[in-house]
Amino acid sequence: MTNPRSVGRRMPGSTACPLWMRTLYCAGAFALLLASGCAATTPAPQATFPSASWEATPEAELGPACRRDLDATRDYVRTLDTTALMAVQGGRVLFSQGPVQAVSIVFSVRKSVLSMMYGKYVVNDTIDLDRTLADLGIDDTGGLLPIERQARLRDLLAARSGVYHAAANGGDDAAAAPARGSKAPGSYFLYNNWDFNAAGTAFERLTGRGIYQAFATDLAAPLQLEDFDPARHKRSGNASRSEHLAYPFFLSTRDMARLGYLMLRQGNWRGQQLVPADWVAQITRQTTPAAQMHPAHTARRGFGYGYLWWLLEEPPDSPLVGAYMAWGVHGQYILVVPKRAMVIAHKRQVPVAGNWDVSWVGPTEFLRAARMLAAAPCRAGEEQR
Repeated sequence: MTNPRSVGRRMPGSTACPLWMRTLYCAGAFALLLASGCAATTPAPQATFPSASWEATPEAELGPACRRDLDATRDYVRTLDTTALMAVQGGRVLFSQGPVQAVSIVFSVRKSVLSMMYGKYVVNDTIDLDRTLADLGIDDTGGLLPIERQARLRDLLAARSGVYHAAANGGDDAAAAPARGSKAPGSYFLYNNWDFNAAGTAFERLTGRGIYQAFATDLAAPLQLEDFDPARHKRSGNASRSEHLAYPFFLSTRDMARLGYLMLRQGNWRGQQLVPADWVAQITRQTTPAAQMHPAHTARRGFGYGYLWWLLEEPPDSPLVGAYMAWGVHGQYILVVPKRAMVIAHKRQVPVAGNWDVSWVGPTEFLRAARMLAAAPCRAGEEQR
């Protein structure tokens, strides 16, 4: 893997030539540079990033066909219980609907965020993904079985630990878990909050930093998140069931889009490698195809899984081919579409008037809107992979 300290040091267009030779090249003295033996490169277009706030794509850059498709998307989104949706293409806002500044819990999006945070600590050897729970002294209420304690950190990130101890919070597929001790670590996928919460505990033990402290300094500050409030965040759950608590995040739609755009840019933000590029590739590489997921209803969703990111399994002609997403219950999504240089963030804010039992915007409905946006002939940016 690439050392994060070495990524991004050479700016686009730099060479090993002295400045005066580069000046001659810029003036057109190409033959002289060839004689010097220096390898000149063409400067790459500078990427567009948001500063204190997102910049909108100028209306003048959107052709009639683009505007027509965006209008159709807006009409469809208004039929959903969407709080806010924001699509970024080429680093600028292409589409926005609803209060994108509204902050609320994003549920399992938290897991994908933790996966991003792991990156620099894996690459600098603070975290070794092949260490086992036994190596780290991670146990739980009532004790883990010897076979469960052989699960590695990478098994937790892939939801393949084989640990079926009760989790501190619900919202997973634990009800369909096999008998404890029946599956060897790494052999069986089950979307299981115990894995994800224990991965949070391991992160804090190995880095010596709280999850929210690390997020604030490693990601929120350099990304200039507009609405993140560290004081609102704390680990939670039923500690009598498990000592490994959940780590809920409260984010706005526009800040979710910044996290997605960081992933789209392969972890690089204005020349600073916040998440190592090799790590971005690894966590969005399929470890479990949909067909190998358990239980059956999980397999039928049609998504593969990497390290805490869902991977779309799309036909070759789909505008979303190669896309991946963070996904939280009720309708919280960060969808990254490299083929279209696009990020789509979606929020279904809950609770509603204190009620948590409210309607959802499921992946079928959300992805219909996403396909409309990705297929729109706007092209406010270039492919980035």
